Amino acid sequence: MPTTQPLIFLTDDDRDDLTMFQEALLEIDSNIRFKGFENGVELMERLLKVDEELPNAIYLDLNMPLMNGEECVDDIRAEARFNEIPIIIYSSYVDELKMDIIQKKGANLYLVKPSSFDNLKSALRKSLGYVQTVDKAELKAFEFVIVDE
Repeated sequence: MPTTQPLIFLTDDDRDDLTMFQEALLEIDSNIRFKGFENGVELMERLLKVDEELPNAIYLDLNMPLMNGEECVDDIRAEARFNEIPIIIYSSYVDELKMDIIQKKGANLYLVKPSSFDNLKSALRKSLGYVQTVDKAELKAFEFVIVDE
């Protein structure tokens, strides 16, 4: 039986960021299920397991060891069965050229890591609004970059 509780993945090599992200998600909605990965290799291994549930959204840090966020976007978008999964870059790295490249490769949003827990919750609410939008025509109203500082 499918669950109505969203499953969110975050891949980030910073354990503190993983913990803070999870805490913010649970404060926003205690029904959200969360799975954290410390690098892109772990994420891709999990995604490629055919018998495992796919996430409702994938948040990716850009700068990680072994496999960075951009490489993950490339690999995720290369698999047709992942086409409907929103990819949200979650990074403190701010570079307009890089943001443009990442968007063209298939990322749906770029969430700049906020400096406070309250700002993180606000930014996550915005990005979750995108993830939970059923009417695809409404998605055009979302800005690619979310900065909540």
